[in-house]
Amino acid sequence: KINNGRNVVVSTGTGSGKTECFLIPILNSIIREHEENKLSPGVRALIIYPMNALANDQIERLRGLLRDYPEIKYGSYTGQTKHNYEDALVEYKKLNNSELPLDNELISREQMKESPPHILITNYAMLEYLMIRPQDSIFFTEENSQKWKYIILDESHVYNGSTGIEVSMLLRRLKAK
Repeated sequence: KINNGRNVVVSTGTGSGKTECFLIPILNSIIREHEENKLSPGVRALIIYPMNALANDQIERLRGLLRDYPEIKYGSYTGQTKHNYEDALVEYKKLNNSELPLDNELISREQMKESPPHILITNYAMLEYLMIRPQDSIFFTEENSQKWKYIILDESHVYNGSTGIEVSMLLRRLKAK
């Protein structure tokens, strides 16, 4: 259904493959674009998490999955993301046993603004900032917004009450933008 452009809700227990339900179609789509020599910088998939810890877990997962796919760029843009590459690299090494990031993992805000990743991971609070701050609007320019294909709201069960209403309105504004 996802490959046919349908909206999908996946609800099942922990560890049962929910993430694969959206990652496989996303990666398939980006790989096909690459095979057709049509892959350029720009967000294809926006994955929204309710907290940075979950976003960080997903980055680790992508790091393992995309190690052999350097053409697929990904990055996490949250409040923890450093502005410049040098600061981001120091932080990255500190958190990853002095290892260097893969070439396709964008670790700083300046990298992602210069060349938006294909997979952008964030949280709903940062998405709000990305939409309203002029310096972050690169992800929503006419050129870059034409490439968007997927918006994933992972862990959606936590968005209830007033937070659920705010996220719902945020997604409507995102769609309109």
